[in-house]
Amino acid sequence: MTNPLVSVCIPTYRGAAFLPATIDSVLHQTYPHFEIWVVDDNSPDDTQKVVSHYSDPRIRYVRNAGNLGPEGNWNRCLELANGKYFKLLPHDDMLAADCLAIQVAILENDAAGAIALVFGSRQIIDPKGRVLMTRGLRRTKAGRIEGLMMVKRCVRAGTNQIGEPGNGLFRTELTKRVGSYDATYPYLVDLDYWFRILRFGAAHYTASQSSSFRVSAASWSVAIGSKQFQDFKGFVDKFHADASYRISYSDRAIGLVKARLNTMARALFYRYLFSGK
Repeated sequence: MTNPLVSVCIPTYRGAAFLPATIDSVLHQTYPHFEIWVVDDNSPDDTQKVVSHYSDPRIRYVRNAGNLGPEGNWNRCLELANGKYFKLLPHDDMLAADCLAIQVAILENDAAGAIALVFGSRQIIDPKGRVLMTRGLRRTKAGRIEGLMMVKRCVRAGTNQIGEPGNGLFRTELTKRVGSYDATYPYLVDLDYWFRILRFGAAHYTASQSSSFRVSAASWSVAIGSKQFQDFKGFVDKFHADASYRISYSDRAIGLVKARLNTMARALFYRYLFSGK
């Protein structure tokens, strides 16, 4: 395996409280060939001060002149990346120590470029970093999954089985073919990008833990949770209308039932987790 550069881009807004843990999780990687871009969306907090405490030359800080919003800031990350591989890591999430080593090795060993996306399992953690659960692909061994099959699995499950942005790694050159992040359906902005990437190759599931996704009362996914089902319906209809994805009426129907149940379950989970806070 060669040692290509990985661009780990951290889009942040009001993220000073969790940002050190996120940056540290990258600095502690067993794979050292990366750059970190902290892309501050004009935060009215101590984000710049937090980053200034780091002296590692691999860290670069950019502050937007005005607030671009999540979609705009994520796309700013795409513009800044210099590496052969790209990972978007939101400011309150973290990487497992061997995440980059495992994911880069898989893509480097894929000489034919048949794999478009590598991902693993992930932990769901609370604001204090306590593990609430581990999520991955049930009854699935590590290995390659045909791209459109992975799309179908997510649709029929009514949820994002691939994981949040930090859970996946892909070739930066793919962004020229896939384009920008699209937050038309905000709750599914990451899955929307995964689906579009999987048009160009297979997924590879490592079965090892790749990341930790933090849920907090202030997190974007919690804040928009009340409209998750409507977002999922619009999202599925968008890809169902594109015949190249081969999403059947049965896939859509099963997915919508599961999505409604998932939305109810998340609402109860967040209500319990953040009650009285």
